[in-house]
Amino acid sequence: MKDSSAQHFDINKVLTDLFMALKPLSKEKDIELIYEMDTHVPKKLRGDSKVLLTLLTNILTFVFKNSDEKEIILFLSAPEDFVYEENISFMIEHTNIGKEKILAFLETELGKELIALDGKIISDKSDVHISIPFTIEELGFRRHYRLPNNAMLNKKVLLVVESRNESLSLVHMFDYFAYTIDNRYKAFDDELEILAKYDLVLIEEKLVTEAFASMVAHIQEIKSLKCVLLDDLHNGTNRRSNAVSTHLIKPVTQESIFELIVSLFEYDDNKIIHKKSSLEKLVQMQHTTPTTISKSTGIEEKTKHTVTVLNIEIGMKNTEEKGLIYVKELAKFLHTFERSDFHFRKIVKNKAMNQIKDFCVDLEKQSKVIGAESMLGLSNAISLIFMYDKLDMLEIYPGKYHIELTKLIDEIKKYLHKK
Repeated sequence: MKDSSAQHFDINKVLTDLFMALKPLSKEKDIELIYEMDTHVPKKLRGDSKVLLTLLTNILTFVFKNSDEKEIILFLSAPEDFVYEENISFMIEHTNIGKEKILAFLETELGKELIALDGKIISDKSDVHISIPFTIEELGFRRHYRLPNNAMLNKKVLLVVESRNESLSLVHMFDYFAYTIDNRYKAFDDELEILAKYDLVLIEEKLVTEAFASMVAHIQEIKSLKCVLLDDLHNGTNRRSNAVSTHLIKPVTQESIFELIVSLFEYDDNKIIHKKSSLEKLVQMQHTTPTTISKSTGIEEKTKHTVTVLNIEIGMKNTEEKGLIYVKELAKFLHTFERSDFHFRKIVKNKAMNQIKDFCVDLEKQSKVIGAESMLGLSNAISLIFMYDKLDMLEIYPGKYHIELTKLIDEIKKYLHKK
């Protein structure tokens, strides 16, 4: 591998970028891309991530165009003792494409990328098997995702996912944290006692029935039960329920499962959770107290954390973990959102609900990356408006957004000017 192009990168970002690059073709061919990554694959690696993304995009584009399968699984595996530099395998099985046709493509179309990555084509039972050497970011670093406190341990999870391949992938990702996982392939509407034994239910949005949502809500009156919808960001469905804690958006990676667990259980102490029934009170508190709004059915007061306009320390930590450069992400935010208050006012006025949702998803994602805490709180509040079906409250938010955006832009420009 050429040192001039070797940089630190997060394998989860490559997989997310790959998923999004293939999204149009995936939709056209009605093929679902699923990731299966064993626990020995490091989160952070050193290598040429751009060439790797190009290589994987080319391979999967070929597979998608020539396969009649409805699900394609990309397997990633690595040696158990990843000491310094080891080979990571990228494998695809069961494409229903002739082996000779696949090998001809791999050998003739991927030469440039394989040479740049020192990669090799492995001939075995897999339809596609590429082996590429990467260097680990931190020597001796074995456990790549560590839960920050004991409250997140020993959880019991129910998966209600239609695809057995996707379900198996999720089982492996939760198993990384030694969670107990049970599988179902459809929602059940009358087994209250069984559902009550779980701490978390992860269910495909299309499988949620009114009876199931009602049952979850009933259990939540008695004990803490997190309900997460597995969803595709662009599927256009609008199902919402007060019982829903948050959404897990595809593509699902080991990192997104880690982040889900932390977001759900970091502040989950049943002795200090204060549930509120009024969204109006929730929104009012968001701007008058040092409180952030969680993606749950209640409010979890985080009184030890004062919300700031731009938390540079957190932003730098977030970008470092994702293999990004903080100043570039700030500049990206400016480019994307600097005059977005006019756009937001317009889509709210036009009641373009899907555009508002997509806007808030992008805003929340970018705000989290750069450490824009007060803006993140505002975007969370807007998300709750949809969750609680209080759409009449949207009209007050263009003004609030203008104020928050002006403050944030000023802070970003001050920081960039110093640089």
